[in-house]
Amino acid sequence: MSEIKHNTHSGDTQAGFDLHKTVVLVGMMGAGKTAVGRALAARLGVPFLDSDAEIESAANMTIPEIFERDGEPFFRTKETQVIGRLLEEKKGILSTGGGAFLQPENRSTIAQKGAAVWLRADLNVLWNRVRHKDTRPLLRTADPYATLKSLYEARVPIYAQADLTVESDGETSIENMVGRVVDALLARPDVLELR
Repeated sequence: MSEIKHNTHSGDTQAGFDLHKTVVLVGMMGAGKTAVGRALAARLGVPFLDSDAEIESAANMTIPEIFERDGEPFFRTKETQVIGRLLEEKKGILSTGGGAFLQPENRSTIAQKGAAVWLRADLNVLWNRVRHKDTRPLLRTADPYATLKSLYEARVPIYAQADLTVESDGETSIENMVGRVVDALLARPDVLELR
């Protein structure tokens, strides 16, 4: 069955997909939400939205700068407002920051107006992707690995509440990840159908 689906959509940019709800990518930092989201939006021929990029654009500051100047609670309030607004606009693929899905208000809004897809990657995959970057304010600690591990352990049960889960194993190309997400979405005709 999976083979048939792959043949139907692989490489076809706008092979005739009907997206009925915004797909909201959730998961840990380093799970690939932005990279997979951009490629997924291109594959489906729909807009790509990034809540972090929208917040940075509105504030004219980077997320680390917002955290430093205004603190995490201020950032989370803005994030909730932006996610709510983006879900009201036209349907597309929405990449969210790692902490967004933790907020009950965001989960509720996403459940009402979109479909959450958790890009699940194991701790080592995430660490390999984020350890050389200084753009993660939550990892600016004395022991970033321990911080990532405790965030991971606290967040996984919440991410598990997403509508769909797609494995991101660290070996798979972005194109193959997009194929996995499309297959998962096609199993939910209320979210995505072939035209």
